[in-house]
Amino acid sequence: MTPKSALILLLRIGVSVGLLVFLFVTVDVDFDELWPDDAQAVLWLLFAFGCMVGSLVLASFRWQQVCRALDLSISTVRLFWHTIAGQFLSNFVPTTVGGDVLRVSRLGKDTGDPPTSFTTVILERLSGWMVLPASIFLGLATDASLRALGAATRGAMVAAIVTLGALLLIIVAAGNDLTGRLLERYEGPLRWLHAVHEGLDALRAHPRQIVRILGTGAAYQGMLIIAFWAAAQSIGIEGFGVRAAAAFVPAVLIVQVLPLGIGGLGVREGALVLFLGSLDVPDEQAVALGLTIYALTILMSLLGLPSLVFGGGLGDDEDDEPVDAPTGS
Repeated sequence: MTPKSALILLLRIGVSVGLLVFLFVTVDVDFDELWPDDAQAVLWLLFAFGCMVGSLVLASFRWQQVCRALDLSISTVRLFWHTIAGQFLSNFVPTTVGGDVLRVSRLGKDTGDPPTSFTTVILERLSGWMVLPASIFLGLATDASLRALGAATRGAMVAAIVTLGALLLIIVAAGNDLTGRLLERYEGPLRWLHAVHEGLDALRAHPRQIVRILGTGAAYQGMLIIAFWAAAQSIGIEGFGVRAAAAFVPAVLIVQVLPLGIGGLGVREGALVLFLGSLDVPDEQAVALGLTIYALTILMSLLGLPSLVFGGGLGDDEDDEPVDAPTGS
């Protein structure tokens, strides 16, 4: 790790600690609220954990659909093996690299095509972001009461519009031939944009794959939304229905990947206080939900330890590192 990377890491840790301290000072959190204390609550928690594991399976299947569009032959099982290893790396190794570099390296070894492997990871992440704004709009459209919650409604709308605008800008910038020619030999930090260009070219030749990729992405995000909702039930949160979860959980997922903290700690909890507070959910329960989701994420990431240990190392191609991407996409 370079001195610059170490400094950024320390700053992000400091931001997470600072935000959590602020929340615990301003919100009277009862730690008894964090964990279930009866059989029914335990079942809800186990269901939430199962949904989160299921989301990794769907993410692997989405990645496999992207690989198929780019003419890479690889099984979903193998991609799941790489996905959980990357999940472990992202949550347990103190680095700003994350798990995507490991996925690129391992897929490149499997297929013998590291450049295309890099493109699949970038395109798979991008497809996940495409679904998030749609979920927010759908949740707000199907429940009029959610459109009249003041700051929470505006916050969700802003998250959706900014994300959608950024995606459209990337697609327009990367989707034309002029950009492709300019970026073809570019080796700088924006080389991922050329990967998007190549991926979009491949998808134009396989339009049916676009539907499959986005459909799988929608199922993936739906599984995460249900996981949040089930975790809320385990805590005993009332007034947080599935439609509210569909509207606000994607906004939380968008906000928590901002490079402000580690693993979204502090940022996620603060966002939940904003969105759930508008539904009359006590602040301490909103914070408890965020910490419960983080705990489930850490437990889920442990599944990747065997893959990380026995499935090969990072390899020698760390220069193929993709840009950091959200774990919720």
